[in-house]
Amino acid sequence: MSCCDVPGLMPLAEAIDRMQSELNNVCESITLPLSDALGYTLSQDIISQQNVPPFNNSAMDGYALYSQDLETCSSDKPITLKQVGKSFAGIPFTGAIEAGQCVRIMTGAVVPDLLNCVVMQEQAQVDGENITFTDAPKLHNNIRFAGEDLSVGQTVLRQGHKLTPRDIPLLASLGIATLPVYRQLKVAVLSSGDELRPLGSKLEQGEIYDSNRYSIIGLLSRLNVEVIDFGIIEDDFNRIKETLIKADQQADVVITSGGVSVGEADFIKEVLNEIGEIGFWKLAIKPGKPFAFGKLQNSIFFGLPGNPVSAIVTLYQLAVPAMAKMSGELVKPALRLNAICNDALRKAPGRTDFQRGNYSVNEQGQLVVTTTGNQGSGVFSSMSQSNCFIVLEQDRGNIAKGEAVEIEPYSHLMD
Repeated sequence: MSCCDVPGLMPLAEAIDRMQSELNNVCESITLPLSDALGYTLSQDIISQQNVPPFNNSAMDGYALYSQDLETCSSDKPITLKQVGKSFAGIPFTGAIEAGQCVRIMTGAVVPDLLNCVVMQEQAQVDGENITFTDAPKLHNNIRFAGEDLSVGQTVLRQGHKLTPRDIPLLASLGIATLPVYRQLKVAVLSSGDELRPLGSKLEQGEIYDSNRYSIIGLLSRLNVEVIDFGIIEDDFNRIKETLIKADQQADVVITSGGVSVGEADFIKEVLNEIGEIGFWKLAIKPGKPFAFGKLQNSIFFGLPGNPVSAIVTLYQLAVPAMAKMSGELVKPALRLNAICNDALRKAPGRTDFQRGNYSVNEQGQLVVTTTGNQGSGVFSSMSQSNCFIVLEQDRGNIAKGEAVEIEPYSHLMD
């Protein structure tokens, strides 16, 4: 893989397309108990082997009956039926029923064969076994039919679907105890630089805390991947080479931050050029212009910029969709919405700009967004205080207060 030969800056969409075209699912299928499968991606379609619900049941506490018996019923002409039994959830009524009779029934209980409606108990007058009604019910009133939710042979969830808390009760209703899913992606993360110091240590002149690794690992923790933390590696060619080779042997993905600017003298770049096929790209996005993508012997490599906001933006916008594909997940486009901008924003044409903002709904019911202030790539407080990206198109210039803009609310990965 050679360096990008496209003149100027590569548009974000092109970078994403190029990565997606070069990536394959690298994860094997495993079987997990349903209780452990949350966050995993299905490796097969899930086909229903039964109806849900499995039988006709009542949606109300009341009385199951023949609707024909109450066809002429009204407040002026009440009709009284005889209760001949009860149907409880798990204890169905099994006796015979004739015209002019009804069955007391509870929510979720089996509706006896041939009975075709349920009248809620509040609409009946009870005198021992004599049940009086004053309204003619509709056919099939308050009955949930077998297979109404899911039917035998129906595709419930597709291969590539990432399981959410909404899916677990659905699968449990089918009696599914185990699921075929793709294993977790293994992701190695490391920081390199003599200026980096671990948290809690005292900083000397020119030193900074290693914050990028914590933001990267924090986001990855919500992806249901196995993170392998290689810590801080000093600026030494042999040490970096040794670490990257070890990371490549243990992981499906290797992520570093910093040292990917074109023309920058950096040991990581030298090592990568020796042991991998890496493209060092200049992207038409802000923040996050320098980005590296390619292949080591066993893994995919993502080199993020060193500035804190640039690192998280490129991880979120570029590496996360790529890792989703590697995990077997069907990649979906991010949700983007139109909003009214409450502030004037500075923007030079030439790069897609991911400014940080807070969206809300105003008193008029309109979606509006406000900037978090300083948008510098080293100002991480702008991320911490925000709940969305204000996505400004590549060719767009300054934004006036009151203009319409596109926003991308943060997903669960950053919310």
